[in-house]
Amino acid sequence: VQLVESGGGLVQAGGSLRLACAASGIIPSLNTMGWYRQAPGKQRELVATITSGGSTNYADSVKGRFTISRDNGKNTVYMRMNSLKPEDTAIYYCNLRFGRDYWGKGTLVTVSS
Repeated sequence: VQLVESGGGLVQAGGSLRLACAASGIIPSLNTMGWYRQAPGKQRELVATITSGGSTNYADSVKGRFTISRDNGKNTVYMRMNSLKPEDTAIYYCNLRFGRDYWGKGTLVTVSS
C-alpha cells in the first residue's frame, strides 16, 4: 500500500488550501482514511478522519474550518482547510487504516501571520 499526498504549501492567515491523498495497492473496501499533523516540537495529532461509509471525526481545533471528504472509487481522501491560522502550520500526514496503519510521507503546510 502506498499513500501520496499533495496540496501543501505556503498561505497567509485566513487563506485556504486543499490537501489530497491517493492510496494505491490492495485496499479493502472497509477502511478509514484521515489526516494527522505534526508541528515542530510537538507530537503527531489527529486532524480528521472519514470512514468508507462517510462518517467523519474532527479535532476540536479544526471543527468548522476543515472539511474532510473522500472518493471511494479512487481511494482518495481530501481535506479542505479554510480560515487557516499560523497554529495550523505543520507537516500533514495522510493515514489509511485497515487492521494496521499506513502513512504517507507528509506534506508541509505553512501559514504566515
